[in-house]
Amino acid sequence: MGIHGLTKLIADKAPGAIKEHKMDSYFGRKIAVDASMSIYQFLIAVRQGDQGQLTNEAGEVTSHITGMLYRTIRMMEAGIKPAFVFDGKAPTLKGGELAKRKERKQAAEAELTRLQETGEGTAEDIERQQKRLVRASREQSEEVKKLLTLMGVPVVDAPCEAEATCAKLAEAGLVFGTGTEDADALTFGTPKLIKNLNASEAQKKPIIEIDLARALEGLELTMAQFIDLCILMGCDYTDTIKGIGPIKGLELIKKHKTMENVLAEVKKMGPKYEIPDPFPYEEARALFVTPLVVDTSSVELKWTEPDAAGLLQYLVHEKQFDETRVKKAIERLQKCKGKNSQNRLESFFGPVTVKAAEKRPVPVTKGKPGKGKFGKGPPAKKAKK
Repeated sequence: MGIHGLTKLIADKAPGAIKEHKMDSYFGRKIAVDASMSIYQFLIAVRQGDQGQLTNEAGEVTSHITGMLYRTIRMMEAGIKPAFVFDGKAPTLKGGELAKRKERKQAAEAELTRLQETGEGTAEDIERQQKRLVRASREQSEEVKKLLTLMGVPVVDAPCEAEATCAKLAEAGLVFGTGTEDADALTFGTPKLIKNLNASEAQKKPIIEIDLARALEGLELTMAQFIDLCILMGCDYTDTIKGIGPIKGLELIKKHKTMENVLAEVKKMGPKYEIPDPFPYEEARALFVTPLVVDTSSVELKWTEPDAAGLLQYLVHEKQFDETRVKKAIERLQKCKGKNSQNRLESFFGPVTVKAAEKRPVPVTKGKPGKGKFGKGPPAKKAKK
C-alpha cells in the first residue's frame, strides 16, 4: 500500500525532488527491485484479453513469469543491472492491514459472483473485480526466483519487508536506488526511489525518480519528522487520523515537530479529528527507523552468464512456453552481458576537487577581449594566408 498521498505531496511541495528520465538514463546503474511488487504488477497487467491471466496448457498461471522475463530483459538492454529483493515474513504490526486486504478480497469475490450470475456488469466491471482478487503466492515467488537465477540476475531474500532491505542496500552503496511503486521505500531511507521500471514499452511511461534528500529539503523536514509525517498520513502499520490528510499533516509536523506533540494538539482540536484506538505510532516508527533487514556487509551482488540450457528446460519443457520465442529471448539476454559489463562514464573520471582547481594556473591575456562560441575570451589569431 505504501504511504497515502506521499508522492503527490512531494510533487506539490518539493517539486525539485522529482525528475523524469528515460530508461537508458540508468545505463550502468545497479537497482534493487521490489520483486513482490513486480510479481503483483505482472499478475495484474499481463493478461490474455478478457480471459484473465496468461496460463499454459496445464492451466497454470504464467503471467508473472512472462512479465518478469521480458521486462527484466528490457531493463538489461537499457544497461540496468537489476537485483531482485523478495519479501520475508510480514511484521506483526502489519496484521491489521493484511486483515483489511482479506476483507476487500472477500468483498470483490462476492461482487464478481453477483455480476457473473446476474449478467449486470460490463466486461470492464468484471475485469476490475478480477484484478482485485489477484494475490502473489509463495509458489509464484519461488518460480520467479528460479527464472531470475537462470537468467543470471541476483536474488536477495529479505527477512521482512523487501522495500526496507532495498533501501538499506542503497544506503550501503551496493545499488543506486530502489525500484518500486510503493513510496514507503523513502520512509525506510532509500536515497532514490525509482518508479515505472516495470511499465511496458507500449505504455511509454517515463521513469520517475524521487530524491529523498531533496524531498526533505523541499518539505523542510528532518528525516525523523518525515517518518512521523508518513505515519500520520497513513501507512501499512497504522490507520489514519480522521480529518487529517497530507497537507494538514505536514502543517502539524512542521509546527509541532514530533508525533507526540501533534497528538497532544489533535486532542485539543475537537471531535472532528479522531485518533484511532489503538494508534501504535511508536512501534511503526521503530519499524521504519530500525527495520529487520539483511546484513549488507554479507551481501554480494553478482550478475552472471544466463543458463541457456536451463532456461529452455524450465520455460519450454516445464512451463510450456513457445520454444522459438524463448530462444529469441535468450539471444536478447546474452547480448545484454557485454552492455552490462560496461561502467558509467563517471566511474572513469573522478570529480575535480576544489583544491585541485584552485592550484590550476589561470592564464592572463592582454588586449581587447573577443567573442567566441563560449562567450568572451582572448582575440583569435588571424590565420596566415
